[in-house]
Amino acid sequence: MGRYRPPQIPGSKYITPEGHHRLSTELDYLWLKRRPDVTRALSAAAAEGDRSENAEYIYRKKELREIDSRVRHLRKRLEGMTIVDRIPENQEKIFFGAWVHLLDDKDIENIYRIVGPDELDPKLGYISMDSPMGKILLGKSLDDEFKIKLPEGESFYTILNVSYSPIEL
Repeated sequence: MGRYRPPQIPGSKYITPEGHHRLSTELDYLWLKRRPDVTRALSAAAAEGDRSENAEYIYRKKELREIDSRVRHLRKRLEGMTIVDRIPENQEKIFFGAWVHLLDDKDIENIYRIVGPDELDPKLGYISMDSPMGKILLGKSLDDEFKIKLPEGESFYTILNVSYSPIEL
């Protein structure tokens, strides 16, 4: 039994202007601020002598590898991104970047925003356009009803509102 794992399918290359700004800011912080600080600390730890038992040196090397890995990932993802900053003509249909207000079959209201996979944040209600819910929502219109299979079972939803600016609760 090998450790082979098939390559992961890359996510969609769409991003909102806010998401692009957030990722660019993170990249700049890691490359221009955090990495030089860790490199200085690594150099200071290396100057202390025996590196094989130097916990500070080992920790800083690991931290530097993690920073470099994240920087490579961010550069690769940002390289081919398409920034979606236009509002569609038909604002009653759900497209990328839409805020969607849903009512489920238990009369619980949910608000989601359809974003790219790099912007996913469940706490803010941001769902990926590549997720099952995101795929079902894309192209739907105001007042449409649909069902989706969830781990708890099937659930039915009605689209109450579609907006391209944040929806107030």
